[in-house]
Amino acid sequence: MQLVFDTEQEDLRRSVRRFLENEVPLATVRTLMDTPDAHDPALWRRMAEELGLQGLMVPEEHGGSGAGFVELAVVAEEMGRAVLPGPFFATAVLAVSAILDAADDEAAKDLLPGIADGTTIATLAVTEAGGAWELEATAATARASGPTWTLHGAKSYVPDGALADLLLVVARTDAGLSLFAVDAGAAGLTRTAVPTLDQTRPLAHLELDGAAARLVGADGAAGRTVQHTLHKAAVALALEQVGGAQAALDMAVAYAKQRVQFGRVIGSFQAIKHKAADMMAKVESARAAAYYGAWAVAADSDEVPAVASLAKAYCSDAYFHAAAENIQIHGGIGFTWEHDAHLHLKRAEATRLWLGDPSWHRARLADAIGV
Repeated sequence: MQLVFDTEQEDLRRSVRRFLENEVPLATVRTLMDTPDAHDPALWRRMAEELGLQGLMVPEEHGGSGAGFVELAVVAEEMGRAVLPGPFFATAVLAVSAILDAADDEAAKDLLPGIADGTTIATLAVTEAGGAWELEATAATARASGPTWTLHGAKSYVPDGALADLLLVVARTDAGLSLFAVDAGAAGLTRTAVPTLDQTRPLAHLELDGAAARLVGADGAAGRTVQHTLHKAAVALALEQVGGAQAALDMAVAYAKQRVQFGRVIGSFQAIKHKAADMMAKVESARAAAYYGAWAVAADSDEVPAVASLAKAYCSDAYFHAAAENIQIHGGIGFTWEHDAHLHLKRAEATRLWLGDPSWHRARLADAIGV
C-alpha cells in the first residue's frame, strides 16, 4: 500500500485548488447558497470539460479518466476546503461508486458517460423517514412488471434529490435489497426539497408511487454492493471534512495574527495559542486517518469497513471542533452572518450526521474489529 502522494496527484491538487480559488471563492459560495439547488450549471460544465472531475473514477471506456480513489481523495479534500456547493459528491462519489460496485456492464455503459461529460447529475437514495444509514431499515419496495420494475415507498434526505437527472434507489424485492435507476421524469416520482442546515448541500424527499425503474446489478445484491459504496463514501466525506477543518484552522490563525487587543495581536496570548495548537493536532490526526482510509479503499483492503468508520467518526469531530474554535477565536464577529466562519460550522455539523454520526460509526468500528 503506497502511503504518499505521487507527483501527478500533487499536480491534480494544485490544479483543483487553483480552479476553486479562482472560480468558487466564498463570495460565490454565498451566492449559490441563495439559489434553490446551490448549483451553477456553467461551473458544472467547466468542472467536467476543463478538469474532468465528474468522470474522475469513471473508466476510460465509459468516457472518464479511469483514475483511482486516491485521486478522488485529493479532489474531495480540496472541495471541502472550498465548501463547494453543488452535486459533485452525490454524482461523482455516491452515484458513480454505486454503479461501479454493482458490476453491471450494461448499466455502466448506459449511465456513466453522461455523468462523465457533465450532462447527467445523479444521486443515491438510501435513507428513509428515520434517517438511519442502515440498509436493513429499507422499507421501499420494488415489483417486477414485465421487463421493468416499479418502485413504491419513500426516500428521505436524498442529497441533490430535487436536482438530479438520475436517481439510484435502494429498494427491497423478494430476493432482498436491490439497486434501481429511476429517471427524474418518471411518472409516479414526486420530489420535494426540504430545509437544510447546510445550504450548500440541498436534500430532498422522494415519493415513489409505482415509478418505473431499471434494475442495476443483480437482484438482491445491493445489501453487499451498496454497503461497499457507503464505506467508500464515508472515507471521501472524511477527506472533505479534513479540507474544511484545515480551512477553518487557517482562517483562525490568519485572524489571530492581525486582530489587535490590549495593544497586542491576539495570537500572542497563551489562550489563543493553546486553541490553535489543539486545533492543529486534531486536524493532523484527522488527515492521517482519512488518508489511510483512502489508500485502504484504493488497495481494496479488508480493513475498509473498520477504517471507513474510524475516519468518518474522528474527522467529523475534528471538523466540528475546528469550525467551532474558529468562531471562538474570531469573537463577536465570528457569530455574524456576514462572516464566513459560519459556512464551515454548518457544513461541519451537517456532515457529522450525514452517512452516520460519530457514535454510530464508533459502534460499527467496534463490531468490525471484534470489540
